Amino acid sequence: MSGGALPGHLYGVGVGPGDPDLMTLRAAALVSSADVVAYHRAAHRDSTARAIASGQLRDDVLEEELVYPVTTGTTDHDGGYYGALAEFYLECAHRLRGHLAAGRSVVVLAEGDPLFYGSFMYVHDVLREEFPTEVVPGVTSVSAASAAAGTGLSRHEDTLTVLPGTLPVPELARRLADTDAAVVMKLGRTFAAVREALRQAGRLEEAVYVERASAPGQRVLPAAEVDPGTVPYMSLVVVPGADLRADAAGRAAADGPLSTAPDGSPSAGCASSVQVSATGTVHVVGLGPGPQRWVTPEAGEVLAAVAHVVGYAPYVARVPQRAGLTRHASGNTVEVERAREALELALAGEQVAVVSGGDAGVFGMAAAVFEAAEDPRYGSVPVHVVPGVTAAHAAAALAGALLGADHALISLSDRLKPWEVLLERLTAAVRADLVVALYNPRSRSRPGQLAAALEAVREVVGPDRVLVVARDVGRAGEQLRVTTVGALDPETVDMRCLVVIGASRTRVTPAGRVWTPRSVRPLPSTSPSSI
Repeated sequence: MSGGALPGHLYGVGVGPGDPDLMTLRAAALVSSADVVAYHRAAHRDSTARAIASGQLRDDVLEEELVYPVTTGTTDHDGGYYGALAEFYLECAHRLRGHLAAGRSVVVLAEGDPLFYGSFMYVHDVLREEFPTEVVPGVTSVSAASAAAGTGLSRHEDTLTVLPGTLPVPELARRLADTDAAVVMKLGRTFAAVREALRQAGRLEEAVYVERASAPGQRVLPAAEVDPGTVPYMSLVVVPGADLRADAAGRAAADGPLSTAPDGSPSAGCASSVQVSATGTVHVVGLGPGPQRWVTPEAGEVLAAVAHVVGYAPYVARVPQRAGLTRHASGNTVEVERAREALELALAGEQVAVVSGGDAGVFGMAAAVFEAAEDPRYGSVPVHVVPGVTAAHAAAALAGALLGADHALISLSDRLKPWEVLLERLTAAVRADLVVALYNPRSRSRPGQLAAALEAVREVVGPDRVLVVARDVGRAGEQLRVTTVGALDPETVDMRCLVVIGASRTRVTPAGRVWTPRSVRPLPSTSPSSI
């Protein structure tokens, strides 16, 4: 038939979320003309996809039931749950390959859309290089659920995140807090944990529970009112974006007044009409170089008390999500803009933490906050800096006592200072016989600068000066290399490393510990140990 299936072709056909009337014309045509219709199902229940498409099945069509070996239960497979499923999908592909090789057209039914959390994907991965393949999209459960909830998901530049309810509660809460709108799928036995994550993210009251969207038995309830014991797998939670009126008002306030009064003065809604009853504080918090155990008690107390956390996304991700906390994650190299955002929140009466890795006062956000705070607009906002363990101190401790005498900390990034100034400072510090810790030693955008810096150092002190490279200090994969200025291959260094150049008196013990004597007077043994 016109628009029908061709022999030997594989089709992944989305049949929609539940209502047969939501099948596309293309999907209906393929199902009704296929030689073979295949569908996945659990051992304990019939296929939902087949039930949706049943009105299109011919009486003489061959049916292939692909029954999962495991769904939510346990398995004794050597590869565990995912190993059992991987083996199952290979078996499915083998069965369908036989039909395709015989010239039969095969339609694999998929509830919703075939490539959206669909089992067809795994068969498709195996067979798409062997046979002509077509994927027919379908209406997803996300679309059906948002329609059932009667709410907009996202507007303008808002971000929509689709999340599996199987994520651990802290991770799910973090992601819920970091997005404008969200849909949480894979519920059933996970619902109690999902609801706790919604609560911790401060999103529970706005969340809408939708069960069997578009199908008979559809239920739509506030997620806070749902009994976890009644939740089937075929359900999800919709967390909508901003309300339309609040969205319009908020954007208008940010862009300027909506209108002016007859005398030309700004009307209500102008930013200048905002009344601030009290001023909050900006707390600039150092999180340490990595492990949670290096976050100071004071930093923990501040983070537990503030209403907002602002920072570079990887650092914001280290702050545990909790109820009442709003997270403002941003990209790299926008430090002053980030600081202004925090100051604006504090000006509106909010308590805000701006987070940095290591110590916020060492190449961190503290200086950026004070730079932004020079604007007289923020003159009433207190800035409280909470110290943290900085990378140089953590690396020195891992080595032994590398910073035991006078030392300098220098960033090799020339984003905020000319390269010539950077080299002048580096060589001056080396000439002064200081231990020098190099932050930001080598990035993808600056691949050659570490080599140039080391060449400049060699011209001053020669190639034999002790050098230490510390990688991922305090984290998984922690490494320490003790070498020399001349022996280091710069290609082995990246932004996860800190490079420390020793002073002339820096010593290496037989056990490989590195330390710098406090005194310039001769020591009992004046010959540094060899490296």
